[in-house]
Amino acid sequence: MTSSQSKTKKFPCPGCGASLEFDPNAAQLSCPYCGREEIIPQSPDQVQERSYDEYFNANRTKLAALSSTAVEVACSDCGANITFEPPDVAGDCPFCAAHIVAQPKLADPTLAPEGVLPFSVGRKEARVQVKQWIASRWFAPNALKQLAQQEKLEGIYLPFWTYDCHTASTYRGERGTHYYVTETYTDTDDQGRSVTKTRQVQRTRWHPASGMVRRFFDDVLVAATTLIASNRLDALGPWKDASALQPYNPSFLAGFKAQRYQIPLKEGFEIAKGKMESTIYSDVRRDIGGDEQRVHHVATTYSAITFKHILMPIWMSSYRYHNKQYQVTINGCTGEVQGDRPYSVCKIALAVLAGLIVAGIIIFFIAAS
Repeated sequence: MTSSQSKTKKFPCPGCGASLEFDPNAAQLSCPYCGREEIIPQSPDQVQERSYDEYFNANRTKLAALSSTAVEVACSDCGANITFEPPDVAGDCPFCAAHIVAQPKLADPTLAPEGVLPFSVGRKEARVQVKQWIASRWFAPNALKQLAQQEKLEGIYLPFWTYDCHTASTYRGERGTHYYVTETYTDTDDQGRSVTKTRQVQRTRWHPASGMVRRFFDDVLVAATTLIASNRLDALGPWKDASALQPYNPSFLAGFKAQRYQIPLKEGFEIAKGKMESTIYSDVRRDIGGDEQRVHHVATTYSAITFKHILMPIWMSSYRYHNKQYQVTINGCTGEVQGDRPYSVCKIALAVLAGLIVAGIIIFFIAAS
């Protein structure tokens, strides 16, 4: 039995026997029926980095279910694998709003998370944030506002990878240094006569440049889900700092769902490389110096790579409107809202018509004056 499995347990309420749920506002377990609260013991352990090379070369995987009681169900519409704790039920898919009819099964083992960022925004606060977001959408159809008020928010933990590594990048390029020359040109004065004038013109002198830059990257964050666009997840940030990350404990998942990672570790590191690239190129340009830089080639080696598998909290509301699917996501730590919404053609047409009428009135009074 792995250390992760040995920590798993059920969460019955000592007062009434119902299942306890994690309360984001109190940061502890709470009974939704009798109100009893139970403190989650603080782990003396720290969230550990794991060796990337060791994982692949020695295959020392740490596979475990998220908890001994967790069950998993697959959405037949979008393919999401969703894990949750009984007595919670699958209900509708939080990613596509399809009703899940498949029978849950015991959750399959997966690469166990090292850490979890617990919810700190509760359901009530998340609902307020969504309503404010919808109210600020001027051209959202009224039917959407009525629909969204009835939608059930789902709290779900999304899988992420973080990567640390040292990089060494050799480069070839050119350093550009500005200088100025005096240029003579012909112009026409106010009387229409041709006159000769001079001006300073910038030129650039280029010289070959090569060298190496080094950098340490810490906690490059990569979403391991494909069911929410990466730019949407980036816009939900920033998340809380690393100090808020807790060693994984299934107690934090009580009353919430979790998604199995879809992007494997190796593919995630390729995405992380892309995120590091812009910083590396900035370092190269700085190292080349001069007034301008041309970068012809950069070759980067990555060493001392470590990673963490972590779970991050979001509230989601997925809905369908006129046979189209839309998502609204709320950062479970900060309350930041990002989402899709349809546009009301009637409202846009009325706004354009009103604008034309106002413009016509203004033009009429200008012409009459």
